[in-house]
Formats: sequence, structure tokens, C-alpha cells
Amino acid sequence: MDTRNGLKELTLGQILDRTVANFPDSEAIVYVDRNFRMTYRQFSSQVDETARGLMALGIEKGEKVAIWATNIPFWVTLQFATAKIGAILLTVNTNYKTAELEYLLTQSETQNIFLIDGFQDTDYVNTLYELVPELKTCQRGSLASPKFPHLKRVGFLGPEKHRGMYSFSEIRALSVMVSDAAYKERQTSLSPHDVVNMQYTSGTTGFPKGVMLTHYNIGNNGFWIGENQNFTHEDRVCLPVPLFHCFGCVLGVLAAVNHGSCMVVLEGFDPLLVMASVEQERCTSLYGVPTMFIALLDHPLFSKFDFSSLRTGIMAGSNCPVHVMEQVIDRMNMKDITICYGLTEASPVMTYTRIDDDLRLRVETVGRALPHIEVKIIDPETGKTLAPGDQGEVCCRGYSIMKGYYNNPAATAQAIDKDGWLHSGDLGIMDKHGNLSITGRHKDMIIRGGENIYPREIEEFLYRMEEIKDIQVAAVPSEKYGEEVGAFIVLKEGASIEPSEVSDFCRGKISRYKIPRYVHFVDSYPMTASGKIQKYKLTEMSTRIWPDRR
Repeated sequence: MDTRNGLKELTLGQILDRTVANFPDSEAIVYVDRNFRMTYRQFSSQVDETARGLMALGIEKGEKVAIWATNIPFWVTLQFATAKIGAILLTVNTNYKTAELEYLLTQSETQNIFLIDGFQDTDYVNTLYELVPELKTCQRGSLASPKFPHLKRVGFLGPEKHRGMYSFSEIRALSVMVSDAAYKERQTSLSPHDVVNMQYTSGTTGFPKGVMLTHYNIGNNGFWIGENQNFTHEDRVCLPVPLFHCFGCVLGVLAAVNHGSCMVVLEGFDPLLVMASVEQERCTSLYGVPTMFIALLDHPLFSKFDFSSLRTGIMAGSNCPVHVMEQVIDRMNMKDITICYGLTEASPVMTYTRIDDDLRLRVETVGRALPHIEVKIIDPETGKTLAPGDQGEVCCRGYSIMKGYYNNPAATAQAIDKDGWLHSGDLGIMDKHGNLSITGRHKDMIIRGGENIYPREIEEFLYRMEEIKDIQVAAVPSEKYGEEVGAFIVLKEGASIEPSEVSDFCRGKISRYKIPRYVHFVDSYPMTASGKIQKYKLTEMSTRIWPDRR
């Protein structure tokens, strides 16, 4: 029996196997820029070879395998190869710098990390050598790092050789060392309720937390996301969004694989390549955050491309302006474009507009609860469920709720109450038909172009500057990104620094998108009568300080 209450009791490996059995010769993955294409049969073969290679390395069930890479073809292969041997894929933000990677490797107790050469201005290989100097002298497979005692193996996702690292081709070649019987035995030992994926999300404490997601969580969420777009094996889904986010690896990959749809993947967002991919591959679905769609619509060559094949897709990550939605529908032919809302802790989608919803619902709401998920609005102070039309905290319950935060039972208990309800920290209003509108954030999160940024994390980092007495980070409205990071700083007596020095201090240590774009020095902060800092007033102040922001 593979269903429970209408939900699939399958591992990700079993979901892939079922799709391969049904659509072996349908295309699974395509990269237009390198003429890379694989059928589901070919993709499955590469997954199995990689999975056996990982077993040959000694990777056990339950071990964490971090992947620090852009959307390269090996990414999705590793997603399913780790799942098939019971390992836990740990997704690493491609924007991470030294301090962020150090924290993640330490807190997650990761045993394995696979990486590419680098991204933008960050050299991943040298960053890892800086953190783990022992790599340059140790024998592969025998790593002993005092700073990271759990770390055992490092793999490079390419043919090149680096000291202390296995190349991906070597790992696949090792597959011959693992018998069919041993591989099958490993797979039969797995449960759909095992953790298969960990993603790090920050919180108001300032320290990222590892969200533990199971096969059951994300496999079923992916299925219903695809169902909501009416996916079949004939659909072709253009994915220019990062795979390390749930947006890429669940809304994208798992929605497609559940339905035998083709994934047209881009290594990074490039408006010209997105448009070329849609036209050349006759894509029927396109994913992106609003800023991505704006970049396409505003591109000088937009009119040269054919979007007639498009039908649906997902716009998520931040609020969609009405005029953008209208243009996406009219000029890009995406009549069935959808909007969704959720949290990583909810695998991630809780609510979703339907393809037959009118324009108002698609711009004013984030839709209704997906099947098998309950959503309610509560009074944050009393916990009482509120009536339609009343604003309160958004909570959800169902199959998609995470297993918990890794090694953090206190934070888990704070997020999920005794009745199984996940408290989102977001404020919303639900109408009598169950349509949800997000009206604010109980937390102080900043959303910059679809990237979630938690002020406390940046504040904790900048407290390391000895000139800073106090700092508050708040959102600054932006035409281009929706919100940018603003830092409001109280200096120690006698201290003097320039805004550029704050940026210089951050550069190379935290992700570029987290570095404050705006810096302002203040003597004090607006506060409530009880002494709580009112960050929304700092946001309001920013519009007066920087009236010409873009």
C-alpha cells in the first residue's frame, strides 16, 4: 500500500522509479546552454550509479551530504542518489561566505560535502581549504579535522582533481564495488518518514536552524504542487530558480518528477537564456520571483521571443504587483500562472491559488490550503482561532510539517505546538472561502528579491565591529527588490566610522545580499512604552532619509 489518507507512502527513490517505469523515454532534464538532455531512463541510470558510488565511499544511512553548488546537472542527480541510500541532502546557499559555511558545517555535524569551484566572487575550493587546512595533506577518506570532527569526505562536482577531494567521475566509477543486493538492501531499509533533506533557515535568534524534512513531507508536497498546475508527462518546466531553495528542489524538481514532466534547468538566472529556453524547448511552465519576471518583461529583446507555449508556472517569494501579474498573463501567455505561500518548515507550500482563480485572488491573496493541509488564523496572544476577516498569526498543520530543527528541541517546541500546529510568525487574514492574504510579519524578516533575510543574524555579525554600541537592521523599501537591508547604528562614545566601512567589514564574510545597502547613524531608536524597539518606524524613517532609493 503506498497511500495513507490520500497521500503517498513513498520514498523519493520510489517516486522516481515509478515515473521511470511509466515514462522511460520522456525527457527528464534539459540544459539549453550546453545541449545536455537526458530521458528518465538515462537519468535514473545516472542516479543509481552515483548512489552506489556514494555507498562505496562509505556513506551510511542517516549521514548528511552537503551540496554547495549552483544548478549544475549533478545537483538533481545527487538529490535522488542521496535519497536512494538513505543519506540526508543538506542544501547550502550558493551565496554563503566563510563564516556562514563554518556555522553550517559545525551545527549540522555534516559528514560529507560536495562542491563546485565557486560562484561569483567566492572561491568555494579555497574557502574550504581555509576552513579545513587538513584537506591538503590528509589521505582521502581519512580526514581528521579538529574544527569539524564529524567531517569525513569532500567531493568535487567536476572532473578536476583537488587535494583531499574525490572527483565526481571517481565516485561514479566506484559504483562497481557495490553489489545489486547491497544496493537493494539499503533501499528496502528506508522509510518514507526518514529525514531526506535539511535546509537552513534563520530566525529571530539570529542563528540559522536546520529544518529536517522527510520523503513523506516533500514528496507529497511536490505532488500536490504539480497537481495544482495540472502537470502531466507532456509538460516542460523552466527552472531558473536556485535548487538549494525549496522553490527549486521541491516546487520545481519534485513537482516535475512526480508527474514525469521535463525539467528545463538553468544554472543561474539569465533573462536572455530563460527566454531562449522557453522558446526552444516549448516550455509550458515557468517559475520565478517577481523581480525575475520584471527582468524578462523589461528586457529589450523580450518581443523577439515566442512565449506561446507557456500555460502556467509559479510566482512566489514576495508580493506580486498587479501590473506585473497582468503583463505576465497577457504578454507571456501564462493564463494559469499561480501564486503560493509557505515556509521551509512546511515543506514548503501551505496555500496556493488555483489556475481558475480570477486576477484579484492571484494578486490580493496567496490562495487556499492545499489538500490534506489545515490552515487557520489565531490571536498571537491568546492562541484563539479567529473569524474570517480578522488579522492574526498564520498557522498550519498536516503531512508537510517538518520533523523538527536539527539538534534544537527548544526551537522546535516553540515553532510547533502540542497539537501539531506550525506557527509561521506571519500575519494574515482569511476570507470566508479560505483564501489567505499575508498582511505583515510577526517576525522582522526582510524579503529582498525573494531571499529571506533575518535582521538578528546581521546584527549579531556586525556587533563584532568594535565601534558599534548598538545596531538595528530593518527593511528599506526598494522599487527593484521589494526591500533592501538598512542598518541603523548607535556608535560608541568617541567612535567614528563611514557607511562604507560597514560594507567593507561584511564583504567576504556574509552573503552579498545580506550586506546593508543603506547605513544610517542614530542616537536612539523608536520604542514602545514597554521598551520594545519599533522596527517598522525605522522602515518608515528610511523613506525620508533615502527618498531616491531604487
